[in-house]
Amino acid sequence: MTLALLGLGIAVLLVLRVPVAFAFLGPSLVYMAVIDQSTGTALRHVTNAAASFPLLAVPLFVLLGTLANHTGIAERFFRFALAALSRVRGSLGYVAVGTSVAFSWMSGSAVADAAALGKVQIPAMLRAGYSRRFATGISSASSLVAPVMPPSIPAVIYAGLAAVSTGALFAASVAPAIIMALGLCVVVFILVRRDPNITAGTFDAGELRSSVPGVLLPMVAPVIILGGILGGFFTPTEAAAVGVAWIAIVGLLQRSLPWRAALAALREAVTTTASIMLIVASASLLGYILARERLPQMLTELVLSITDSPMVFLALAALMMLVLGTVIDATAILVLVVPILLPIAREFGVDPIVLGVLLIVSLMIGLLTPPVGTVLFVTAHVSNTKVGEVFRGALPFLIPSAAIAVSIILWPDAVAWLPGVLGL
Repeated sequence: MTLALLGLGIAVLLVLRVPVAFAFLGPSLVYMAVIDQSTGTALRHVTNAAASFPLLAVPLFVLLGTLANHTGIAERFFRFALAALSRVRGSLGYVAVGTSVAFSWMSGSAVADAAALGKVQIPAMLRAGYSRRFATGISSASSLVAPVMPPSIPAVIYAGLAAVSTGALFAASVAPAIIMALGLCVVVFILVRRDPNITAGTFDAGELRSSVPGVLLPMVAPVIILGGILGGFFTPTEAAAVGVAWIAIVGLLQRSLPWRAALAALREAVTTTASIMLIVASASLLGYILARERLPQMLTELVLSITDSPMVFLALAALMMLVLGTVIDATAILVLVVPILLPIAREFGVDPIVLGVLLIVSLMIGLLTPPVGTVLFVTAHVSNTKVGEVFRGALPFLIPSAAIAVSIILWPDAVAWLPGVLGL
C-alpha cells in the first residue's frame, strides 16, 4: 500500500507536468516525514548520490558536447559529408546518419545531437525536395546513435550505478552503435528508392577540398577520447577533460569560439549538468525508499517465479525500459531501475555490461515514442513540425534500434566480446 501511494503521488505530479526531479523529491520527502526520518537523513542520501566520483565525468562530457555545438563542428561535418556523397541518390539521408555518428563521438546526448544537427539537416533536406516526414524522421532517429556510441552520458551514469568499468561499457557499445547507424542507412536506401522526387546531385571537387580542413582537427577528439580510454591511457574523466581542452583549442585555431560562444557553451553545460544531477539526487532518495520497502527482493522473487530463462528476463527488462522511457527522463529511470534490476540479473547470471547496453538502447527508443519522447519534441521545435508528423516519419527508422535490442537479448555474448578482447 505504501509503494502504491508513493507511485500514485509521483504519477499525479508527472501528469501535472511537474519536473521529474521534483515529482520524485516531493513524495519521497513526505514518505520520510511519515516514517519519522529526519530531513538530514534525506539530505545525506541526496548529496551522497550527486557527489559520486564516477559521475564527475558527466559535466565534462556535457561541456564537450556544448563546446562542439557552439564551435560549429556539426555544420562542418555536414558540409564535408554532403560534398563527399553528393553523387549518391538520397545523399542527404546518408549524410544525416554519418554526421550524427561523427558528432556523437563528442556529444553523448541524443537531445544535443537532435538540436544541433536538426537545425542544419532538416532545412537542407526540405530545400532539396525531401518530404518533411522523411527529413524529420531520419534527423531525429539518427540522433539516437549518440547515447549509444561512446562517450555516452547514460553509459557513464550506468557505470557509476552498477560499479562496472566505464571503459568496458564504452567498448561494448561501439558495435551496437555502428550496426544501428548501418541499419538506418538501409532504411534510407529503401525509402529513397520509393520516392522519384529524390535524385542524385553533382560532385564538386572544389567544395570537397575546401571542406576537409574544417573536419580534420575535430576528428582527432574521438581518437583522443576513445583511444585513451580503451587503450588504458586515461580514465573516462581524464579523457573528457582532455577532449574539452582539445575542442577549445580547435575552436581557437579555427576562430570559431569567440568569448560569447564560449560563455554560452559554459552556461548551457552548467544548466544541463544541474538538471542531470538534480534528477540523479532525487531519484537516489526514491531508490533508497524502494530498497527500504524491499521492492528489489519482491521483484526478484516475482521474476524467478515467472521464468528461469535469462533471455526472458532481458526481454522483460528491455520492455520495461522502453515503456518507462516514453514518460520519464532517461537519467531518472537509470538511477531508479539499475539498483533494482542488477540483483535480478545476478540471479540469472547476466553480465552487467550486457544489461547496461540493452537498457541504454531500449531507453533511446523511448526518446522517440509519445507521449513524452524528448527527441520528438526537440525535432518538432527546431523544424516547426507537429510532433505527430515527426513520430510518423521516425517510425520506419526505429526498426534498426529495435533489431539491435532483440539481437542483444538473443546473443548477449556478442556484446561482451570486444571488452573481453581488450581486457576491460
